[in-house]
Amino acid sequence: MGRSPLAAPLPSPDVRINLLSTMASLATESPRPDLPDAQLALPARSAAAWPRVAVLLSSAAIVAGILWDISWHKSIGRDTFWTLPHLLEQLGAIVAGVSCGWLVLRTTFAGSASERAESVRFWGFRAPLGAWVTIWGTFVMITSAPFDDWWHNAYGLDVKIMSPPHMVLAVGMISVVVGGMLLLLAAQNRATRAGEVKRLARAFSFAGGLLVVMAATMISEYASRPNTMHRPHFYQVTAIAFPVLLAAIGRAGRLRYSATAAALVYMASILAAMWILQLFPAEARLAPIYTPVTHMLPPEFPLLLVVPAFGMDLLLRRAGRRPDWLLAASLGASFVLLLLIVQWWFGEFLLSPAARNWVFAGDQWPYMVRPGAWQHSFWDVPTDAAGRLDLAAFARGIGWAVAIAIGSSRVGLWWGAGMSRVMR
Repeated sequence: MGRSPLAAPLPSPDVRINLLSTMASLATESPRPDLPDAQLALPARSAAAWPRVAVLLSSAAIVAGILWDISWHKSIGRDTFWTLPHLLEQLGAIVAGVSCGWLVLRTTFAGSASERAESVRFWGFRAPLGAWVTIWGTFVMITSAPFDDWWHNAYGLDVKIMSPPHMVLAVGMISVVVGGMLLLLAAQNRATRAGEVKRLARAFSFAGGLLVVMAATMISEYASRPNTMHRPHFYQVTAIAFPVLLAAIGRAGRLRYSATAAALVYMASILAAMWILQLFPAEARLAPIYTPVTHMLPPEFPLLLVVPAFGMDLLLRRAGRRPDWLLAASLGASFVLLLLIVQWWFGEFLLSPAARNWVFAGDQWPYMVRPGAWQHSFWDVPTDAAGRLDLAAFARGIGWAVAIAIGSSRVGLWWGAGMSRVMR
């Protein structure tokens, strides 16, 4: 008599245990049928996500306020503290500070174990390092407002950027932007998924570009007008301000060309302000008025930093195990030489009648400037007895610029290496 099919042997105990565990795991899973598997695997969104966006947008508002404020001073004059550019700057500071203040309270009292581990403790409170830097910058910016008002009431109008209250304001603004960069850096350095890394790296380069705008604004009295682009001092001043930022951004960022991206953000910011401000009418309200003004005066055409920034990115990508001092020498020399090549000829174009239009905004001067032939010539160019360019003196000046740029690049590499290790 044959065996009935119903009397087949049972699976072994090990197989039965595996089947039971599989069924239990399937019973406890509750997959979302409307979401793809890749999205199901995403981790929970960090509490710092929207404060990062808020600080980045606030930084952009502060930069817009700076450019607008300078145009206001050149076109109208400082008639009151409560101008729209001032309000935009302070609003950006308040939004950034309040966003990071919320992050401090959220991380301290309701943060998860991982969020608290990714934070820095200060006075018993916990938050990412960038949040603390941003909050400090907000307080400094707010403090600068009554200081600036008192300064003008006590000493009258200032006609230069470099005044004590403006320097206090600049420190606060830079701190807000750097705080946002640190928030983005910590997230970028912790990220593992390619898409997330790329998104955060782009945001970091954007914030770096805003910092480049601030640096360019601070040195604009010495290195913005095309009249200065044939003298060594122009290249020495730019060598102080820009290689340190571009080298740091290029080393810390995880884009293929982080420094180039930051330089493009700088150029786009200046060009947007330049093209938009000219569309609005304005007239000077404070004497003496030497130059008639009919519209808001734009900033100068941006420096062509994208060229030396691209060269620095190429060197950073091919650095390998090269010592930092040798790399800094290459970065500094390439920055000065590439900037010299493009700005020497472009400065001549910007002084020509071909640049006196809306696109290049050439030959536009503040209302308090007395017109003269000097406006259409290069200033302080080293010349010999015959009035020709003194090549030896110019070469010495450029040599000093290269030496300064090397030192600036070395500091930038050190700073960038430190930022690439920021995790909290």
